[in-house]
Order: sequence, then C-alpha cells, then structure tokens
Amino acid sequence: MNALASTLKPLLTKAGLARLALGWGAFAALIAAGPALHGHLPGPALALLLAGIVAVILVCAFGVVHEAEHLAMRLGDPYGTLVLTLSIVLIEVVLIAAVLLGPGEHTTIARDSVMAVSMIILNLVIGASLLIGGLKHGGMAHNRTGTSAYLGLLILLSALAFGLPGLIGTDGAYTPAQEIPVITITVLLYGFFLWRQMGAQADDFREVDPRLAAQEQGHDGARTPFAVTFREHLGEILGRLALLVATVLPIVLLSHDMAALLDEGLARLGAPVALSGVLIALIVFLPESITSVRAALAGEIQRVSNLCHGALVSTVGLTIPAVLVISLLTGQHVVFAETPANLLLLGVSLLLSVATFGGKKVTAMHGAAHLALFGIYALVLFA
Repeated sequence: MNALASTLKPLLTKAGLARLALGWGAFAALIAAGPALHGHLPGPALALLLAGIVAVILVCAFGVVHEAEHLAMRLGDPYGTLVLTLSIVLIEVVLIAAVLLGPGEHTTIARDSVMAVSMIILNLVIGASLLIGGLKHGGMAHNRTGTSAYLGLLILLSALAFGLPGLIGTDGAYTPAQEIPVITITVLLYGFFLWRQMGAQADDFREVDPRLAAQEQGHDGARTPFAVTFREHLGEILGRLALLVATVLPIVLLSHDMAALLDEGLARLGAPVALSGVLIALIVFLPESITSVRAALAGEIQRVSNLCHGALVSTVGLTIPAVLVISLLTGQHVVFAETPANLLLLGVSLLLSVATFGGKKVTAMHGAAHLALFGIYALVLFA
C-alpha cells in the first residue's frame, strides 16, 4: 500500500488534478445543461459557449502532452509515441462508431472524419512541424526506412478506404461480400505492422541523429530492453497511462457534444457543413499536434514522423475494419468513396510526403509546401 502511494504521489500533482476536474466538470455541466443547449441560443451566447469549451479542451490537451512526454522519455521510441497515438485513435474510432449507431443518417461520417484527419496530419501538422523545426535546426535527418514503411501503408490503406469503393462498390460503399476480405486484409496488415514496429524493426522508428540516439541509450552505450524498462517502472507507466486516458476522454466527449453547436454556428455563418468535421478533427488531434511541434523544436524529426504518420496509419487501419464491421452487423449503408477533388488532394498529399521524406533530411521548405497544400484543401472545402 505504501509502495503504491509513493508511486502515485508524484503523478497526482495539483495541476494534473485541476485539469481532470476542469475537463470532467465541464462535461458534466454540458450534460446537465443539455435541454437548454437544444434551443436556439443567441449569437453571443453561442460564441461564448464554444470559446469556453475550446478553452477547456486546450487545458486538457496540455495535460495529455505532459503525460505523453513523460511516457515517451521513459519508454523511448517507438513505444512512447505509440501510447499517445493509439489512445487518441482508439477514442476517435469509438466516437465515429457512436455517431454511426446514433439517431439520424450519417452515411459519410467515417469518410469525412478520416479524410479531414488525413489532410490535417499530412499537411497542417507535419507542415507546421517541419517549418518550425527547419527554421530552428536547418536540415533534420530522419530514419528513412521507418518513414517509408508508414507511407507505403498509407498509400495502400487510403486506396482501400477512399478510392476502391467508388470503383467496385455500390453507390460509394462496399458490398457485404467485399467488406469481409477488406476487413481481413486491413486487420492482418495493421497487426503485422504493429508486431514488426514493436519487435524486430523497432530501430527503424528511432532517431538517427547521434545526439538524440545517445539519449535513448544507457551509460554503457546499449539501449535498455523494453521489457526491463516496463518491469522496473511498471507503477509509474500504468499510472501515467491511466492519467493520459482520463485526460483524453473529456477532450473527445466535449468535442462530440459541441458538434451540434458547431453545426448551428457554421449554418448561421453560411460555412460548409464539412467544416464541422474538420474542426472536430483538429480538436481531437490537438494533443498529438502540440507534441509533434514540440518534438520538431527539439529536432526530434523521427518522433514527428512516429506521431503523425503513425497516428494516420492507426486511424485508417482501425477505422476501416471497425466501420465495416458495424456496417455488416447493422446493415447500414456506409459511404467511403471520396469526391474527385478530395481524391486528387489526398493523392498529391501522399506524393508530396514521399518526396519530402525520400531524402536524407527534411527542411523548412518541405514544411512550407505541405502548409500550402493544406491551404488549397481549405479552399476546396469552401468551394
């Protein structure tokens, strides 16, 4: 009992507990005020409510970053960044499933959400990270073997998700006979990827910069095995993981509750409905975005790739089979096929990513190109 208390005491800081109380308290307040929020709120009240929710989410996001960075330092890559990636992506999948199984017609929610996440991660987050990191450090070397593995999977999974249904499916959706092999292939491929990433190919996802690589090694120059680190620091790792999940949950729950408010606000402004999905995706992946930019500032460009590309591989690799399983079980018509304009932008994004990370080093110029492409995506949204 004393050992448990001594382990948890440094983790349960006043700031951490305050963040938890603020996040869960705001969610409870929204639940209690549910009936009032369904009415027609005046414009200023709607703006203030949205600003308050975003402020709470930002506070919680910094808490997630805090726990994730401690875990990353303790576990080392790729395990540390994988913890943050999977925790956020799993909750994102649950959120999409909840919308699909809820009232109303949401045949394109999975497509719109994953497309928004793809463009945000591939261009906005990576672009900002490369621009900021490149301006501070110049050219930054990355592990090309690991990055090419990410991009190879993204090309295949994106084609399965957004391109193939429009060519062989019915009305933009896979038929039940097509869904089963697509689910099987996706799950097996993603499972094999995780097995190799956390096993024999773990070194392919670590920093190649000698200065950064030395930080992950012990005094004798050898890297401490993951099993040894996990066993020696089990209490701290499990405690921080629990705090991370407990802090991530209010972010997703609050973003889900504010979807209706966003829709109403955008409708009043005459903005496209698809912008709501983009804004929610931005909020849900805010913790990972903050961590990525901070990693770029430290020159940890492989960690940027692990966070961004790893998050997108997990998002597509988990969302496709999860949504298709729901479609099989419920008989819902789930549309994955994208519009020609979005398919073009996604293809250009993947091609640009291959060009960016195909060289030995990435620079601020690469980041500027990705940010420009995200600007074009925003233009298409409003067009």
